Amino acid sequence: MLGRILRRLGAATAVATMLALATPLTADAAVPATIPLKITNNSGRGDAVYIYNLGTNLATGQQGWADAAGTFHAWPAGGNPPTPAPDASIAGPAAGQSTTIRIPKFSGRIYFSYGQKLVFKLTTGGLVQPAVQNPTDPNRNILFNWSEYTLNDSGLWINSTQVDMFSAPYAVGVQRSDGSTASTGHLKSGGYTGFFNALRGQPGGWANLIQTRSDGTVLRALSPTYGIETGALPSTVMDDYINRVWSKYASSTLTVTPFADQPNTKYYGRVSGNVMNFTNSSGAVVTTFQKPDAASIFGCYKYLDAPNDLVRGPISRTLCAGYNRSTLLVNPNQPDTTTANFYVDTVTNQYARKIHAQMADGKAYAFAFDDVGAQESLVNDGNPQQAYLTLDPLS
Repeated sequence: MLGRILRRLGAATAVATMLALATPLTADAAVPATIPLKITNNSGRGDAVYIYNLGTNLATGQQGWADAAGTFHAWPAGGNPPTPAPDASIAGPAAGQSTTIRIPKFSGRIYFSYGQKLVFKLTTGGLVQPAVQNPTDPNRNILFNWSEYTLNDSGLWINSTQVDMFSAPYAVGVQRSDGSTASTGHLKSGGYTGFFNALRGQPGGWANLIQTRSDGTVLRALSPTYGIETGALPSTVMDDYINRVWSKYASSTLTVTPFADQPNTKYYGRVSGNVMNFTNSSGAVVTTFQKPDAASIFGCYKYLDAPNDLVRGPISRTLCAGYNRSTLLVNPNQPDTTTANFYVDTVTNQYARKIHAQMADGKAYAFAFDDVGAQESLVNDGNPQQAYLTLDPLS
């Protein structure tokens, strides 16, 4: 279960990690062992807030958690059935207040919950994280969310994410060495309720993604990946668009230029039967994709698997973005980074469309490869002085 969760939910963090590893460390930008994370509670809620810093220690490769001082603690051995994990919670700030903790060199998540502590358990394979698409998950009725980050010798990458769900809003930020700050993740005024209202008004089963507690509290909207998995969203929801794409590229060519800094690296896709073959400039077939389904598109996996290589993975990332944003029919040259073309087709990832529409800067991680074309809600710096997590109003 853990591997599955990390494969899907860790997509943004994995991207940040790859970026971090590819970024050279300069002599005057040595990153300390820990940096401060200032958490500000602007939610307006009176509930107690609990903070968790969970992830992988980049120095040792161990999974574990960090306390408020940034000290790493490895998880103990788990069991089968799963055993309770140690209480890794940190008291968060009251409404209108701030709390500062320290974060170590981690690739992981900052969870926060309102009113109740989250339930974490350990199996023999590691940590079991919340999976609220499961009706029996003990965290299903808790209002919570998380940010993903990587802090290593090359700097900090921290993002907001809606890859698995849209829930309690927050923004992330970083203070640079010159004192300036960068932030992302804030919603427009009224954006939280605006998103849920828009989803309720979208025909085709999209409203079924919303989960509400018995007291009437709206907790979250599941991503369409989990909507397909749980049956909340029809598995055929993208079929019409897929069929039109398949028909178009049976008689024309889809050109993919996956690297912005390598404009001469191009791959050419043509449909033949149930597959789309991609060739390089020499005409040699470099990879083949089966006709995808909605699950493959929303999850950017299965028939659109993206290995960490230099050919199939980059092509798949581009296709995933094109399908989710429905740009493959309006532009045979991908990726299409013209935001005016995004989500215009009547068949599209309506969840992602409505999230981006409510973001103050238009940026979000509404699906795993939303960073194609730099549409992701990510900030980074090679010499971070401080990180920020701001809990925003649920309005």
